[in-house]
Amino acid sequence: MSGGERERESAAKQRTLNTVSTETIQQYLETVRVDIDKELDRLLPTADHFPPSIHQAMRYSVFAGGKRLRPILCLEAGRLLGGDERTLVRLGSALELIHTYSLIHDDLPALDNDNLRRGKPTSHRAFGESTAILAGDALLTLAFEVLSSPGPPPEACKLRVIHELAHAIGTERGMIGGQVIDLQMAGQRVDNCTLEYIHSAKTGAFIRAAVRSGALYTQVGKEDLARLTTYGEKVGLAFQIVDDLLDVLGTQESLGKRVGKDDQQHKATYPAIHGIEESQRMAFQLVEEACEVLGPYGDRAHTLQGIAQYLLVRKN
Repeated sequence: MSGGERERESAAKQRTLNTVSTETIQQYLETVRVDIDKELDRLLPTADHFPPSIHQAMRYSVFAGGKRLRPILCLEAGRLLGGDERTLVRLGSALELIHTYSLIHDDLPALDNDNLRRGKPTSHRAFGESTAILAGDALLTLAFEVLSSPGPPPEACKLRVIHELAHAIGTERGMIGGQVIDLQMAGQRVDNCTLEYIHSAKTGAFIRAAVRSGALYTQVGKEDLARLTTYGEKVGLAFQIVDDLLDVLGTQESLGKRVGKDDQQHKATYPAIHGIEESQRMAFQLVEEACEVLGPYGDRAHTLQGIAQYLLVRKN
């Protein structure tokens, strides 16, 4: 690539990243996180509700921190299409319950065997393995209770979203399927196709479903759903690539969890296969493409575009 081409590429990238400032997006994420946390507090049984041990464990992990990225993506996708905000916050909160269940189980000794999550002892360290397993199960169950409860939107919308989420966390190109292949391939040579499957299924599928779920809670048309699906797919994969990079380049203090564990466990990651610089380029390209696909929405899509761009510079 010539010097002039590199300059033009750099300028194009800078224009993309300047759509919304990082500071503005961080402020937005914090504001919406508070709204999601209020809804989660309302949905979860109180810590002293019988039997208290399980409810304490559920609340411990849900309120241990986190950006609430998945519910926020869901909420913003629905907002883009004129959805009801209160209904979308409830939907997003259910997504966070599912996400927290997956984190509790991922941290267990039989899987990633992590002792820290968001700077605090993981659920099995704080409450024991049996309670941690049950707390994850309980959060997943509560999520589907919330999703199927009476009230808006129409039942057909709810059923479609429940099916969407069940598939995204299942065994066929979903979270569990990705986790299984990730475990099986540890220490083995992995081709790019397998690597993309692991990341797209283990992390990307649920992020894609979060975006699509927000859209499906509105009267979404085929073109709108297709655009948001593409956005969700690209953002989901970019998120996991950045996660891989943070495990190499981040610190335990900023991440709130052990770093370097992917290499120690010989996991298939983008930096391990493509190197750090190429992985960064791939993540940037995915985010750029995710932003471009929302171009037809003009200024209305700036927040979703800004969230995608924020993923490139996040520290945890």
